[in-house]
Amino acid sequence: MSRLADYYLVVGYDLDKRAVEGEGQGRILQRFPEKDWEDSPFPQGVELFCQPTGWQLYTERQPASFFVAVLTDINSERHYCACFTFWEGLDNPQLQKSETSEADEVEDDLSVVRAAQVFAPKSLVLVSRLDYTEVFRNCLGLIYTVHVDGLTVPMETVVGNLLTCIIPIAGGSQRTITLGAGDRQVIQTPIDDALPVSGSTVAQLFRQLGIVNVLYLFCAALTEHKILFLSSSYQRLTDACRGLLAIMFPLKYSFTYVPILPGKLLEVLSTPTPFIIGVNSVFRLETQELLDVIIADLDGGTVTIPECVHISLLPEPILQQTQTVLSMVGALNTLITQT
Repeated sequence: MSRLADYYLVVGYDLDKRAVEGEGQGRILQRFPEKDWEDSPFPQGVELFCQPTGWQLYTERQPASFFVAVLTDINSERHYCACFTFWEGLDNPQLQKSETSEADEVEDDLSVVRAAQVFAPKSLVLVSRLDYTEVFRNCLGLIYTVHVDGLTVPMETVVGNLLTCIIPIAGGSQRTITLGAGDRQVIQTPIDDALPVSGSTVAQLFRQLGIVNVLYLFCAALTEHKILFLSSSYQRLTDACRGLLAIMFPLKYSFTYVPILPGKLLEVLSTPTPFIIGVNSVFRLETQELLDVIIADLDGGTVTIPECVHISLLPEPILQQTQTVLSMVGALNTLITQT
């Protein structure tokens, strides 16, 4: 048995450290529970992963978004950080505190007017050692609904039910849970916790990059090369990394694994050790100088292998047989989809 969620956080834009130009910083506004669990220490740096491209203010409200980042602690335990981000207009008391200066009154008024037109991101975050993407999406969506619509159920009740929910780690059973807001969710546990729960991520990876490119990535991961995924979609990055790990089963990837790497941590890409990392495509220029990194562009469907990197593919006739079988599976999947 294990907790469905270890921590619930509210992370917002830090107005006290707002940058005059460029990006600001995030700050944990609320955290439950406040003390660390003995069996699951609180992962540091969560606020960086809530806004991987940086904490910024916008003059227009941005659409809400959801994705799951993965953090690895010093014990090589993975923590899944589900982030639901929405945008709030900054209220006048905050603006006056952070924006006003000793300038004249006219300048103060203009500063407040300009600032009143900006929106700041706020993230609702669940941290868990379990990987239940859709359940986390539904839970955070419900919490957001309670927050925005002001439902009669207390927020403390919803969060308390979430953090005290205990489910089996494996066994293949179904568990129905509720957060106390008229909701019902069914959790299907895996038959064995050693088996990867990939969903449709493997099929999506082949669909995005093609059979040959995925086989190159598969062999590159097995032979300890550096693999970097690029995409404008955080969910696509997470799914691609998860799909690549799934096809490596029963082997377990033991090197650096960061499906969504924040922009402030791009120096990790220069590490001499192998990795599987995902980066938002806005940092494409920063990745062009990496001479020993295989880059998979999920949006463009391409895999770029540097000249200095040699990948040992599967030996023949296994390689040809694998390609043939995968082509048949792909054709069958296309036929089923069309019908």
